[in-house]
Amino acid sequence: MYQSHLAVIGENLWSQLRGLAPIRVRPARSVLLRQGDPGTHVVLLASGSTLVTLTGPNGERALLAVRGPGELLGELAVLDAQPRSASVIAAESCRVHLIPAPEFLSFVESNGLLNPLLRHAIARVRESEAVRLELATACVPVRLAGALSRLVDAASTNRSAVSVRLTQEELSQMIGASRNAVGTAIKPWREEGWLETDPGGGLLIHDITSIEAHARSTM
Repeated sequence: MYQSHLAVIGENLWSQLRGLAPIRVRPARSVLLRQGDPGTHVVLLASGSTLVTLTGPNGERALLAVRGPGELLGELAVLDAQPRSASVIAAESCRVHLIPAPEFLSFVESNGLLNPLLRHAIARVRESEAVRLELATACVPVRLAGALSRLVDAASTNRSAVSVRLTQEELSQMIGASRNAVGTAIKPWREEGWLETDPGGGLLIHDITSIEAHARSTM
């Protein structure tokens, strides 16, 4: 089962790590990390949720994962000194700590965290492979329901309804579908009251369980 970095390294070390850099606020849709950039720093996500996306050679984007509070982002590029393998975009307003690479590496070494972090990175790769398989083989409703489910799971709210601040155009790009196909998939879910569409382009999710069950029934 996938665990957050906070669960892996524990509250005490997480608090110390958080103290290495001041907190900053990043608005929804801002790019926190860009694919191909060098690993100059690690993002500690204190609140909010983020999208991890991969951009192909022709500019197509795929949604690999959604991350919530308690996660480190961009640590692999710092650990292996290679360019960042994916971009990270704020799905909502996020509070983050930007920890410079030298301070992060020193902290990892002094606390014996290299092996736990590498095991965690492997778990992430396995999760991304499962998402890629879903994107390659599942129908549009299942791909869309899966993406919405990951967004709901990572959302930093306890409310019964979760706001997804992505347009249908953006969702269609991230699951490799047309805008019309996404609209067709959403239509019965909206009619059942499981979600609402925002005139500004976002979605308000009321019942992700029913959405997922309906999507599977269309296979």
